[in-house]
Amino acid sequence: MAKRILVLDGHPGPDSLCGALAASYVQGATRAGHQVKLLRLSQMQFDPDMGPGFKPAKVLEPCLAEVQAAITWCEHLVIVHPLWWGLMPAKLKGLIDRVLLPGYAFRYEPGQMVPAKLLKGRSAEVLVTSDTPPWYLRFLLWTPGFRAMRKQILEFCGFSPVRFRTFAPVQGSDEKKRKGWIEKAGKYGEVA
Repeated sequence: MAKRILVLDGHPGPDSLCGALAASYVQGATRAGHQVKLLRLSQMQFDPDMGPGFKPAKVLEPCLAEVQAAITWCEHLVIVHPLWWGLMPAKLKGLIDRVLLPGYAFRYEPGQMVPAKLLKGRSAEVLVTSDTPPWYLRFLLWTPGFRAMRKQILEFCGFSPVRFRTFAPVQGSDEKKRKGWIEKAGKYGEVA
């Protein structure tokens, strides 16, 4: 069954492996008959700083309003990003801070400890590139960036299920290995 899919290339620079993975995912999803939108963080200009917090609310720049509209439109969100210092890039975190706002992504309810999840009915998939081998990330570091993305961001807002796909280690990989990862991303798009 066809889905509406938003792919967010969360690498802050152009011409990255993340960009190639995102493009391949889009191609695979399009081949499978899905409606797909691709947004690239590297093409967005916005202030990533929330300032004093949610109040007073900052006016969203046009690119952030476009991200919100695309999230509202989608049934499946795909975020592709590198793992830097165990986490997502700062500009991607700034986008999340500015876009997933109270009243849009979640709502505080009087007397409730857990906010209402306003983005229910959507699934998510996170494709992550890393220099750290997957086994080391999982068993020795306990994937803190993945846990934060899953529990404190995506599931907090209502996305479920949330899947992670790791492409690693990038450091020391050759062109053949990276080409294989790009093809694999296209296959993930076909079965989204």
